[in-house]
Amino acid sequence: MARTSNANRLIAVGEALMKLFAIPGHWAAWLVIIIIAVVIFTVIGSALGLSHLAEWGVRLPLFGDQLNMVSIAELQWHLFALFIMISGSYVLQQDRHVRVDIMSARMSPKGRVLVDLLGDLILLIPFFAFLLWFSFGFAERAFLFEEQSNSGGLIDRYLVKATLPLGCFLLLGAGCGRILRNLGMLMEKKNNDHNSNNVIREAE
Repeated sequence: MARTSNANRLIAVGEALMKLFAIPGHWAAWLVIIIIAVVIFTVIGSALGLSHLAEWGVRLPLFGDQLNMVSIAELQWHLFALFIMISGSYVLQQDRHVRVDIMSARMSPKGRVLVDLLGDLILLIPFFAFLLWFSFGFAERAFLFEEQSNSGGLIDRYLVKATLPLGCFLLLGAGCGRILRNLGMLMEKKNNDHNSNNVIREAE
């Protein structure tokens, strides 16, 4: 009973962590509508030959003191980068990431859980931990050197580069949650098999 309780606890904590770190990715779906609107505006604006759109006296983050078609075009990939980086944890939590279906379909449920666990421990956690560490310096340099568009578009390029450590952090959190959940599932499976064997022995 104690082992079963520990297994259920691990599963509950793991699923709670996965849901927590997937929240930003869940809401990121609304970014698709904004991206579509920006793309449509860019196409129409280019067709009409628009260039300079607006100007104001205050320096705003990302946009600076003006808005032009270059800014709108660059805003597309800024939003797309944000969408991709924060939705990864949601994809992991929903188990919608790419798999080798031919191999996965032939595995037992326990085998798939074991492969996920080993993959998370050997590949996902080390890779995104290293990328998180590296990406902080990547965004920091952009901030210190005040990187901005070379074409007169958006400024504060560190903002889009900051989506990289953010996405890595969310994926690491969701990955740790999945590791705990899968450990609990393996423990639960082992306990169930053990209990089944005991029932068979008693029946004999």
